[in-house]
Amino acid sequence: MPVYLPLIVRNVSRRTKATLDIYAAYQTARLSERTARLTVILPSQGSLHPALACKLTARSAEAVNLSNARNPEVSSLAASPPPLMTQAEQEEEEEDDDDDGEEEEEEGRGGLKPRHLRNKSSRQGKMGNSDSKLKFRKAVIQLTTKTQPVEATDDAFWDQFWADTSTTVQDVFALVPAAEIRAVREESPSNLATLCYKAVEKLVQAAESGCPSEREKQVVLNCTRILTRILPYIFEDQDWRGFFWSTVPGAGRAGMDEMDEDDEGARPLAESLLLAIADLLFCPDFTVQSHKRGGPDSAEDMQSLDSCEYIWEAGVGFAQSPPLNYIHDLNRTELLRLLLTCFSEAMYLPPSSDGNILNPWVTFFCSTENRHALPLFTSLINVVCAYDPVGYGIPYNHLLFSDYREQLVEQAVQILIVTLEHEGSQPHRAPSPSSMDEQDSAGPDNLFVNYLSRIHREEDYDFVLKGLARLLTNPLTQTYLPNSTKKIQFHQELLVLFWKLCDFNKKFLFFVLKSSDVLDILVPILYYLNDARADQSRVGLMHIGVFILLLLSGERNFGVRLNKPYSLHVPMDIPVFTGTHADLLIVVFHKIITSGHQRLQPLYDCLLTIVVNVSPYLKSLSMVAANKLLHLLEAFSTNWFLFSAAQNHHLVFFLLEAFNNIIQYQFDGNCNLVYAIIRKRSVFHQLANLPTDPASIQKALQRKKKSPDAISRTNSQETVSMEGSRPAVPAEPGTLKASLVAMPGIDKLTEKSQVSEDGTMVAVPQTETPRSPEHSSVAGASDTESNSGRDNEDVFYTEAEMARRRLSSASSAATYWNPTPEWVLSWKSKLPLQTIMRLLQVLVPQVEKICIDKGLTDESEILKFLQHGTLVGLLPVPHPILIRKYQANSGTAMWFRTYMWGVVYLRNVDPPIWYDTDVRLFEIQRM
Repeated sequence: MPVYLPLIVRNVSRRTKATLDIYAAYQTARLSERTARLTVILPSQGSLHPALACKLTARSAEAVNLSNARNPEVSSLAASPPPLMTQAEQEEEEEDDDDDGEEEEEEGRGGLKPRHLRNKSSRQGKMGNSDSKLKFRKAVIQLTTKTQPVEATDDAFWDQFWADTSTTVQDVFALVPAAEIRAVREESPSNLATLCYKAVEKLVQAAESGCPSEREKQVVLNCTRILTRILPYIFEDQDWRGFFWSTVPGAGRAGMDEMDEDDEGARPLAESLLLAIADLLFCPDFTVQSHKRGGPDSAEDMQSLDSCEYIWEAGVGFAQSPPLNYIHDLNRTELLRLLLTCFSEAMYLPPSSDGNILNPWVTFFCSTENRHALPLFTSLINVVCAYDPVGYGIPYNHLLFSDYREQLVEQAVQILIVTLEHEGSQPHRAPSPSSMDEQDSAGPDNLFVNYLSRIHREEDYDFVLKGLARLLTNPLTQTYLPNSTKKIQFHQELLVLFWKLCDFNKKFLFFVLKSSDVLDILVPILYYLNDARADQSRVGLMHIGVFILLLLSGERNFGVRLNKPYSLHVPMDIPVFTGTHADLLIVVFHKIITSGHQRLQPLYDCLLTIVVNVSPYLKSLSMVAANKLLHLLEAFSTNWFLFSAAQNHHLVFFLLEAFNNIIQYQFDGNCNLVYAIIRKRSVFHQLANLPTDPASIQKALQRKKKSPDAISRTNSQETVSMEGSRPAVPAEPGTLKASLVAMPGIDKLTEKSQVSEDGTMVAVPQTETPRSPEHSSVAGASDTESNSGRDNEDVFYTEAEMARRRLSSASSAATYWNPTPEWVLSWKSKLPLQTIMRLLQVLVPQVEKICIDKGLTDESEILKFLQHGTLVGLLPVPHPILIRKYQANSGTAMWFRTYMWGVVYLRNVDPPIWYDTDVRLFEIQRM
């Protein structure tokens, strides 16, 4: 057990250093003699988890014998710890503490506090705070070295943790090491149980009283920080996981007789904690502005308080914007951090496809038991969407002032995405527009989901959409002064929130697509995709961005909106072009495919599906975008690539379908694409004449071994990148990343819908794609690759497991994957080449004749000819438009849960709430 130095502070006095040495020596003596403790179930705690009770019973007999044989000197040391200071020194320190204090209340007005004021106050209180830390550390050491369980009635002992200290949350994490929490959990479980019980009890009492004094407010903050530190270690032990759901005698449910001795009416500790947090989030003069002088003076005032009048920010359903108060924001942040920690039990359970397994913490907190559910949901979404990190745009203002609202917004958006879970009893099914008004009036049991799905006013939609677009666009902002504008870092959480908004509230999705405002969401998503394409630690960001675009592309309006000219100057390292947002989308997708890392290969299907979905509505592609599409077809249609894996030919089918859609429905105006097709006509002839004999197939596979790179990077005709851009770079060594479960294939992600003449969608029954007998063994499988070859799609793999499967698959691919002539013929005969071949048959002779007759060498004249040409009556009958719409399933639900919690884990590093705990939902890997 390493010696823990409890405090590192600059400019500490010599006396304090001597005190630290005493602590270090004292702890070394105690830790070296630590053995199993005599543990007894806390009488006032009620029934513990059965497995935990068995563990306690099993240890008691051994602990009695060990305690009798203990070294008498060490035993006396444990009974009476050495005094840290003389009486005179203690009196002097107490006087210093009294002189240092009580300036916070008047400084607490306003959302931004100047850094020099903050630093001044921190310097004034440094000595007093150091003594508070010493007292707190002393209490922790006593807890870890107690030979007997401490009674819950021993308030003098337990008050040391929260009554007489003013430690920050960072101090609590530093002064309570993980090893000591685990030691108490294993050796003195009753003391850990009592600590949790007493901390929750203090929060419940404060919620009832309304925290009228500054001392009570400090007690609440200290209890909040201690529980935030301890809870992850409760969750990581299976025996302890049910502890907070054990009943506590005397804590009755609402409407039940408090004096009833029967435990049936007792409220579990978790419920008491969650309700106390909810109450404290609307506690006047602590987390909200009081509406009357003096605030609530009794428990009756807190219980009768209408929290809908105390919503934190104007926006959805609330018109008044309360004055900013940075102390209230800090207190809210602390409570939300504890709430997020409570919800994080999901991190300690392995991935599961069982949708009926709900997070009990989220389920209770978002139920009708929580009377603050509506005002809290409204407060969270309003705080997020109203936040403006730039403010008045004063350069470098984020360096001059501390923005406490940003911390609150980060915690608020994380709480929102965690609580907005699908219903477990029945899979969430997106309603059609015609059926939305006929939805069951009861709605989902999860009130947060219920409220989100019921937002219906257009002004509320506009507020939410503009707020999300403003925050997502913030990191893209360019200024003449370097680093002069604040850049937020929680864009991944915002993307998940946007996804959930579109998923749960289809009217919001239709509002987003109703105007060009959807492009304010599209551009930042494309920026993030392009920026993260080379960074393997951000593969989850790539997926969520692509999934959002897949969801949007299933609606006709999205394709129509893409025709708006692109005139922004976002710094992306893509070729300079003049065109529309559709051109931007295609150029970025091409960049991802040709220069992204290999683990993005499973996303190719999704990227090309998006292109196919929007292609019938693209009125005029630029020459740059047209060449990018033809380059992709050229790369994907090489013989060795088509034959090297069982599903590679799907990419060619997608591109051909996109070309057919544009030719059939948007021929006028797309002369650039037609010209590119004519120039690359040899690619289409090669596809039509694809060899199917065994010798040619084997010859193509031999070429693959010589040139393993799937996509040619040299023929993509790269030009100068946009001004101000920087190239996408891989993750820095040592970067942490959270693993993801495998994603279903595109056939599981989407369902086909056919667009009828009146514009409505008609579902198309799924058809089985041709497969070879060897289909199940695909070379180069990835951790996010299609799982459609498995019989059981509900089996989830972590990245480590998928890596092992990938290696074994690659090593055995040469033996088992053997493309046969029959397999090639099965899909070659279905290649949709008729429309393009007819176009080439008609136009190529005309173009060649013009070039010969007029001696043309300038392509602008050819483009002018193609622009005024027509193929009416010459092409085959237009095929019906086929749209592949995203559909939810258990695989995607599990992926989102894993990704979401991985983001929450990695974003909460100050303090590191879950670092170095036994998380099982995903794996933390170092790049």
